[in-house]
Amino acid sequence: MATAGQTLTLPIFGMLGKILRGTSDSARAQRGAAFAFAIRVASAGIAFLSQILLARWMGAFEFGIFAYVWVFVIILGSLSTIGLNTSVLRFLPEYKEKAQWRLFKGFLDGSRWITLGISTAVTVAGIAVTWALHEVIPDYYLVPLVIAFFCLPGYAITDMQDGISRSQSWIDLALIPPYMLRPFAMLMLFGAGVWAGYPATALSALVAALGATYITTCVQLMVMTRRFGGGLPECTREYRVPLWLKVSAPIMLMHGFFILLQHVDILVLNLYVSPSDVAIYYAAIKTTGLVAFVHFAVGAAFAPRFSEYFAAGRMSDLGAHLRESIKWSFWPSLLASAGILAVGYPLLWLFGPEFTAGYPVMFVLACGLVVRAALGPAEPLLSVLGQQKICALVMFFTLIINVAMNFALIPVFGLLGAAAATTFSIMLESVLLFWIIKWRLGLHAFVFGGKTHPTAEEA
Repeated sequence: MATAGQTLTLPIFGMLGKILRGTSDSARAQRGAAFAFAIRVASAGIAFLSQILLARWMGAFEFGIFAYVWVFVIILGSLSTIGLNTSVLRFLPEYKEKAQWRLFKGFLDGSRWITLGISTAVTVAGIAVTWALHEVIPDYYLVPLVIAFFCLPGYAITDMQDGISRSQSWIDLALIPPYMLRPFAMLMLFGAGVWAGYPATALSALVAALGATYITTCVQLMVMTRRFGGGLPECTREYRVPLWLKVSAPIMLMHGFFILLQHVDILVLNLYVSPSDVAIYYAAIKTTGLVAFVHFAVGAAFAPRFSEYFAAGRMSDLGAHLRESIKWSFWPSLLASAGILAVGYPLLWLFGPEFTAGYPVMFVLACGLVVRAALGPAEPLLSVLGQQKICALVMFFTLIINVAMNFALIPVFGLLGAAAATTFSIMLESVLLFWIIKWRLGLHAFVFGGKTHPTAEEA
């Protein structure tokens, strides 16, 4: 007779075995999601440990300076790909499916050269603006900002190569370099500097980040070159830059608005509070943000298949694939949120006793993450299916609301005001994306209720 424990565990192990051995598109996507999630969990441990050690070594004030300056690297580095890191999920699978190898190789090389050129221009412009405003910017931000700008080209190329890797379903190469190698290398370089007697300041941390960024870029590039190897036929490259930019520009706007939605609270907070308070809020975001790894992993694994189904006109399969992705996004995110909140206070204490002041912030932020997970990978879905423009409009509208709410709530409620503005914006964005997916694609992008039916054309 089976025990209660066996009754519970046997179906679970049976499901896992089916996923591991399955050859269906769903099983492959589930394996990809599970693998991506495993990488993100491991990377979360490295990143979280590095942030704790940085905060302990530097103290809240210096850590706050580093957190604020690094936000500029994330925003500008991500924007420097001008959306090519996402449109690659459409173009490379399409060119590969149609055996258009000249276009494939043209996009493969051209996207990285374009990214390098733009990120270098942004670096030069950023340093020039910093120098021009040196009398307005607080002294403790000046040199760290300059070092941060030098990180941009390496950060942007890694981001572009992340997209290329995901388009080939190389989840390990997409996620391990930026989310495991870079924070680990930074931690090692910073720790070595502190051990050698250099001061544990934000400037030292950014110098370590500079070295780690380019180490990561070079390692990822070498592995990617080896993987493509002789697998691509010898042919001349064909470049359709106007088409690529036309498709990528709305994606850049959408991604830019999304990145700003994630970080505008820190940018506005810095206008009203000290770097120490920024550090507390940043620690709360990073701790709660562990939940978002589930959503990210699912999007990385499922997005390439969205494009393939849509290009083939298999809307029923697309709908089933979407429903599967939503389940894998929502339920693990819900469980992860409960677990993170349960141990949130001691996790924040690890940064330093003063960081526990950010514990209430975690509850507010977690609500928004769970609501976003209930729609599954909505943004990647719309991006690869040609709905970039309307999605960008949604992001822009949500960003405006977010900025307005941050300026309205932060002066009154401080850190909680920033968290409330961010969470409300995420919820608003989720509602709007749900209706767009329903209206434009005829798909039900929510974890509860609804079932997708074939479109009239497919029927």
